[in-house]
Amino acid sequence: MSIKADNRHLYLQVIDRIKQDIEEGIYKEREQLPSEFDLAKLLGVSRATLREALRILEEENIIIRRHGVGTFVNAKPLFSSGIEQLNSVTNMIVQAGMKPGTIFFSSDTEAATEEDVRRFSCSIDDEIVVIERVRTANGEPVVYCVDKVPKAYLPDTFSHEEESMFNILADTAQRKITYAVAEIEPVGYHERISPILECEPETALLVLKQMHFDEMDEPILYSVNYFRADKFSFHVLRKRV
Repeated sequence: MSIKADNRHLYLQVIDRIKQDIEEGIYKEREQLPSEFDLAKLLGVSRATLREALRILEEENIIIRRHGVGTFVNAKPLFSSGIEQLNSVTNMIVQAGMKPGTIFFSSDTEAATEEDVRRFSCSIDDEIVVIERVRTANGEPVVYCVDKVPKAYLPDTFSHEEESMFNILADTAQRKITYAVAEIEPVGYHERISPILECEPETALLVLKQMHFDEMDEPILYSVNYFRADKFSFHVLRKRV
């Protein structure tokens, strides 16, 4: 069925039509779309117009194109959060109605690096605890977490069974995290982390780096979380000033 029904650019009409077809279940999650030739013919547009629409849909993570194989509908993210909301991974999973879990990898105490001294305003003689874990949702790995905390904020022994670093710091160090400075960036396939998260080769990761501060504005936790981009989406609320 041709989509030439309004005055907008054709590629915008193609985008809306494909989104509508996905929403209505004509094309289901992980299902392959028709070939470029067949889809362009079906929509009554040129292949160049279709390619531009598919390029934008891929940027929006709605479809994924596998070289030499075809174009597929991406699965909708299970978890969505405003980037302006300081929410633990545990809470994000719980809010999605799933059971959070943790696969513990390692906990090491290291000498502070120059970067640690800058981040935490600590001494070069201080020690930093580095914890690496995988967070799961209903048993499926979805986030790889690297947390760095000055050793002074943690007891000599603390339970790795506690899944939330926010709770560990609040319960053992009486330090309540109140805000964080964050940056987020997309990355492609990660040679070490992607296999741990059971990602397909084309599945991207969203890397969220955060410096967390307590009620006294002291930096107490630095985290680097690798989220599966097919499972998580983040959005930002912007207000006019």
